[in-house]
Amino acid sequence: MSKIHVLDNNTINKIAAGEVVERPASAIKELIENAMDAGASRIEIEIMAGGTSFMRVTDNGKGMSAEDAQLAILRHATSKIRDAHDLSMIGTLGFRGEALPTIASVSRFSLLTREPKADLGTRIDIRGGNKPGITEAGCALGTTITVEDLFFNTPARKKFLKTTHTEGSKINDFIVKLALARPNIEFRFINNNKTAIVTPGNGSLLDTIRAIYGKQTAESVLPLYLEGESISISGFITKPSMLKSSRAWQTLIVNGRIIQNRAISKAIDNAYRSLIPKSGFPLAVLLVKVPQHTIDVNVHPQKNELKFEDESRIFKAVYKAVLDAIRSIRPDLHAIASAVEKPMSHVTTEPMRFMPASSPNNDQGVAHRESLYNAKPPQTIYEAVHANAVPAMHFMETQEEIRHGQTIRESNPPIYSVATGPMEESCESTILLASEGNIVPIGQVDLTYIIAQDAKGLYIIDQHAAHERILFDKLSAMADRIPSQQLLVHLVLHFDSRDAQLIAANKDIFERLGFQMEASGNEEYRLMEVPADIPNDEAEDVIREILASLHDMHETSAKEIRQACLATTACRAAIKAGEELSMRQMQIILEELSHTTFPYTCPHGRPTILKFSTDELAKMFKRTGF
Repeated sequence: MSKIHVLDNNTINKIAAGEVVERPASAIKELIENAMDAGASRIEIEIMAGGTSFMRVTDNGKGMSAEDAQLAILRHATSKIRDAHDLSMIGTLGFRGEALPTIASVSRFSLLTREPKADLGTRIDIRGGNKPGITEAGCALGTTITVEDLFFNTPARKKFLKTTHTEGSKINDFIVKLALARPNIEFRFINNNKTAIVTPGNGSLLDTIRAIYGKQTAESVLPLYLEGESISISGFITKPSMLKSSRAWQTLIVNGRIIQNRAISKAIDNAYRSLIPKSGFPLAVLLVKVPQHTIDVNVHPQKNELKFEDESRIFKAVYKAVLDAIRSIRPDLHAIASAVEKPMSHVTTEPMRFMPASSPNNDQGVAHRESLYNAKPPQTIYEAVHANAVPAMHFMETQEEIRHGQTIRESNPPIYSVATGPMEESCESTILLASEGNIVPIGQVDLTYIIAQDAKGLYIIDQHAAHERILFDKLSAMADRIPSQQLLVHLVLHFDSRDAQLIAANKDIFERLGFQMEASGNEEYRLMEVPADIPNDEAEDVIREILASLHDMHETSAKEIRQACLATTACRAAIKAGEELSMRQMQIILEELSHTTFPYTCPHGRPTILKFSTDELAKMFKRTGF
């Protein structure tokens, strides 16, 4: 008797289910892709208990005849291909004919479908891969597939499922990516009787992003576009100042298919190098179109991986498209600024204090006003704020004076701003500039953050991060040596053996950065020149910081070493937190920042500018509904 025998179809389908239907999300993905291949313009997905107890996918596609419906539940029955030659030109998402029979073999499965010309539809019920029950039924155009009690007859596989919340989140993630891949399809996802996702289906990818991720994210994305000879790339990517915790927020779509590809992910990472911290990833939706014969999709059971004929060409194209998108094309800080994610308002109760009103016969008040008129204009913001300070009066005292008919307003002398003289003139110019769409500074907070405004909202700029980015881009643009200044008294620096070897190995790079050093003894170097932007007393600290960063780097190229050195040099030369700036200095920083190549973050990945829109401010002050 032969020991080898052919397995029955039910067993074969259960084995295939382990590859094709790994979890409820896998089943949902297969069913939605079938609906998309059927030309549906509206797809509704409903689940209960993370999809383990109930899943239903309804579409308004072209449906199936009774004959096709009976064939569709057979293994390897498909309308997508006819022979092996078609595998090289697959234009549909499904093509193997495995999804429906494998899902039906491990669940209580129901299919209801009707073609446009048919009076009645077809209903097929299958319980755990047993013989199907086929009947006629009245139904709407399209197809509805219901899957209940997934893995009820394979308890070992059901045991390895995660919690219902986790499984539901996986389904949500799949639907998000599929909706982004087809913005022309209206998706509706209902989870435990609650609507979780609704997309407009109007063909606009940006509107779909807004519907899924929210208004703030949609306002923080940058469009990207590249048209090559045999490749086109489009989509959106977030500014470097808006990051996510993982690559799960990146959706890669090649010829309409959701895929995972290390080369494309690496291209995005390389384009964002020095713009983001190591712990973050940009949100991205990339639509790549290549000739169908240059890719192979038949490499993974779940069809989420593919092979490119020339992967290096795809890498270069994606890298260029992303780099062009995040490079500042025009001086527009409105586009650069990142919206504050989930701003929270914190309300505290403080006693209200007002400036006292001076009586006409108050000699002290008259003398004080005369001293203000004759006073020298303040030279700093601090002087402008504190020069005219007078004792404040409590709210109750102010109320009492109002009751006695005294006025609070008086003809106070002009308060001077550092930049323009009288504050009245400064305010008028500020309003004029803001109305023209320019961002103008209005002050500092904690001598660290520049506060600016325009007609669209309020902006907060980190003065150190912004200046650091300005210097870094200027230094990077210098192909030759960075300008340096000679030291009148040379500094003799002592290093350990490791640092001395690094200096010797990278002497050319240090010279191009503006540090002129020569060996003066065993593990000693004489410092003769330093970069012009670096204070002389900080030169040694900068060199040691550069050496520390070089020690932390592994298998680096000369370009990466230079970039790390420039980042350290720019950081040390930039304006520090705690430094007081004049209005003119603030304006220069804003203007210079708008003209930098990558203005979104400092070289170490911290954001340079944040924005509170007028709508967000109104929401924080609970001014909604007016």
